Amino acid sequence: MSAPTPYPELNGVLARLLRGTQGALGPDLVALYLQGSFALGDFDEHSDCDFVVAVREPLSAVQVDALQAVHARVFDRPEGWAQHLEGSYFPVEVLRSIDRRGEQLWYVDHGARRMSRSTHCNTIVVRQTVREHGVVLHGPAPSMLVDPIPLARLRGEMLATMCDWAAQIRADPEAWNNRFYQGLIALTYCRIWCDLTLGSVGSKRRGAAWAKPQLQPTWADLVDRAWATRPDPYTSSRTPADPDDYAATLDLMDWIVERGRAFARSAGIEPDPQG
Repeated sequence: MSAPTPYPELNGVLARLLRGTQGALGPDLVALYLQGSFALGDFDEHSDCDFVVAVREPLSAVQVDALQAVHARVFDRPEGWAQHLEGSYFPVEVLRSIDRRGEQLWYVDHGARRMSRSTHCNTIVVRQTVREHGVVLHGPAPSMLVDPIPLARLRGEMLATMCDWAAQIRADPEAWNNRFYQGLIALTYCRIWCDLTLGSVGSKRRGAAWAKPQLQPTWADLVDRAWATRPDPYTSSRTPADPDDYAATLDLMDWIVERGRAFARSAGIEPDPQG
């Protein structure tokens, strides 16, 4: 495997992940791709490393047990990157079609030693990122495994995500009231607004750079400060958010949702029916 990232320690962790999945899955391993910021080319030392594994069939109980051991061994490595992997195992027929999105997959969360069942990665946006930008660690070109994605469906999921997450946050704002989520909400809403408007998947940095000129100065400054919440997510997720910044972040979120809805109305975009 050639060096997939500029970070030697991360490359070593990824090589161990690949060897482990090969040992656990044998010929049922079809592909291993990087997606997220390392696929989009806009990462730094505070990024997590998102991956997608394609498998021939749904994982058997024996394979799940073997992969649980693989992820525990990788997580326990001394390299810092070993605790910053996140990804899902897609049966190839699920990965291929956006109509299979929303089904639960085996998933290892950022900062977790074990897999659990989740819909986290099973989205249209992840498929588009893999298809157009995925970094191949093993297997064929991603376009061989992911069908072309209609722009209307991509934008429809973005619109649904934008509205649904805001509704969840407003329904229980205290559940999200920590320093980590305060910054994540600000940066993620800039990114979704940008992606929805431009009709393409991009990074948080692209989204922030695109959104800031359209924001009032206090919100633009808030977005700039959000980058400082990214290091050490273990600590920041257990630290209450600054009250003024959190209140401003929720106002920014609401404002962006209204701009997103207005754009969607003008462009004839409907929330994806599975959103």
